[in-house]
Amino acid sequence: MSGLILTLNAGSSSVKFAAFAHEAAGLEALATGQIEGLGAKATFLARSVSGAKSEYAFDESGGRVDHRVAVGAILRWLGEARFDRDVVAVGHRIVHGGPDFAEPTRIDAALLARLRQFIPLAPLHQPHNLAGVEAALAAFPATPQVACFDTAFHRSHPFVEDTFGLPRSFYDEGVRRYGFHGLSYEFIARRLRAIAPTIAAGRVIVAHLGNGASMCAMRAGRSVASTMGFTPLDGLPMGTRCGELDPGVVIYLMAEKGMSADAISDLLYKESGLKGMSGLSHDMRVLEASDSPAARDAIAYFVARIRREIGTLASTLDGVDAIVFTAGIGENAWRVREAALTGLEWMGVRLDRETNRANAPAISAGDSPVRVFVVHTDEERMIAEHAAAVAGLPAHAASR
Repeated sequence: MSGLILTLNAGSSSVKFAAFAHEAAGLEALATGQIEGLGAKATFLARSVSGAKSEYAFDESGGRVDHRVAVGAILRWLGEARFDRDVVAVGHRIVHGGPDFAEPTRIDAALLARLRQFIPLAPLHQPHNLAGVEAALAAFPATPQVACFDTAFHRSHPFVEDTFGLPRSFYDEGVRRYGFHGLSYEFIARRLRAIAPTIAAGRVIVAHLGNGASMCAMRAGRSVASTMGFTPLDGLPMGTRCGELDPGVVIYLMAEKGMSADAISDLLYKESGLKGMSGLSHDMRVLEASDSPAARDAIAYFVARIRREIGTLASTLDGVDAIVFTAGIGENAWRVREAALTGLEWMGVRLDRETNRANAPAISAGDSPVRVFVVHTDEERMIAEHAAAVAGLPAHAASR
């Protein structure tokens, strides 16, 4: 008999979810959705793969919506949509696994206690991830719950890609480069093995470009370097995050501007990146449609950083066989891809502008020594596959 695998991605003000049926033939996607505005004006949105849609605002007369209320709403909707199978596993996206966790792990009290110790390493993400876990444990106390870490895929990095130029004692305490978006990169590595196995066995640079943006160098499907570091702030500029920043800027903000740690955190995480540079929006679609010089400058800086990181990661790999674009911007913003790749003929990149503008799966020219792909990422399916495996319900290759 089939069962339901539920995936949860709990943030500070939202809970995203997906539901998969675990059938004899593999995992079958059923529905996705999210609750936004936790602690404020919460709204619910869900869609089934058949196209059925449910959307409403919560009645908060009895109190504000928290993670437990959100999980309860998800369960009610699944029942109303007749996805009423028994939940056989719940997979959770956990941003930070610290230096210890290199693979998905079943959640128990000891693991929760350990993950709480990583809250200082990801204060804007980890507490809310764990709040989602606690809500799911209350709803499914006897169901296997699995932590899937966004940092785990990068635990294969060599020391030189993990460390900072600080005294070694800081590294030993856990102040090191962790890398993030690992679930997305792991999914892309698996997809490449299916669609281009020879390429997957080689040197690949993956650009995960969304509201959060990073890049990863992979050799034979394993991460060897990432643009993100100790936190998800490092590397590329993002929707609202600054990306790479001279640490002297933080000292200046403290000493000369009198800014507190909380104020600096808000600036770097929430008011910078594309939003801060453009003064308009964090949304690439809005910026591309704007004739504002500041919007053009923000896009130009975003592209310039992608180009720089392609060169840096290629040097880490001693060359490159393929470049993959994924996530919202990477999969849909053909102008960004074109600007990032134009002029890289010196390293073997030859873009087919027509297929690129069509967002085709392969966008390099037929004679390009370096292949270029656009691949849809699916972190929820990656979490579901991990949850199934850890729960003893392996996700089959026939998953669809």
